[in-house]
Order: sequence, then C-alpha cells, then structure tokens
Amino acid sequence: MALAAFGVLVLLLRWAFRRGGSLVERQPRPGREDDYGLLVAIASPPSYVEGEMQRRALEAAGVRATLAQTIDGPRLMVFRQDEALARRLLAG
Repeated sequence: MALAAFGVLVLLLRWAFRRGGSLVERQPRPGREDDYGLLVAIASPPSYVEGEMQRRALEAAGVRATLAQTIDGPRLMVFRQDEALARRLLAG
C-alpha cells in the first residue's frame, strides 16, 4: 500500500513540475504603470541599471521603493505616502 501511494506521489510530482516549471507559479508579465495597486510611478529611468541605482539611493535614505518592468519600460515605484519625499530625493 505504501509503495503504491509513493508511486502515485512520484507520478503526480513529475506531472506538476515537468519542463522545469510549476503549475502554481506563473511567469510574471509586465503591466501598465497603474496596475501596481498602492504603488505610484515616480521616475522613468532610461535603463534598468539606472533605475536600480535610483532605487538603492531611495532605500539608503529610508524610502521603500521597487523597480517594475512595465509595458512602457522600467518604472521606479513607491507608496503614495512616500511620493513627495522620493521625488525630492531624486531631484536633489
């Protein structure tokens, strides 16, 4: 009985994780700037590398930020309550 249950479990796991991907995990897909819920876009860096440098500068100043790959390119995003501070930090 235990051997049969083990065999079923092996077959189930092989089916679920075939081709290196999970059935649960989906590939992320870029969205529009306004598809990110509570986050607002504060900058449109020309490249992902420059955006990451800006994000790290904001995080060093204590502002939570994320860099999202949108349909229109990379966008630096922060929470609405941090928007004014983040824009000041990036400007100066």
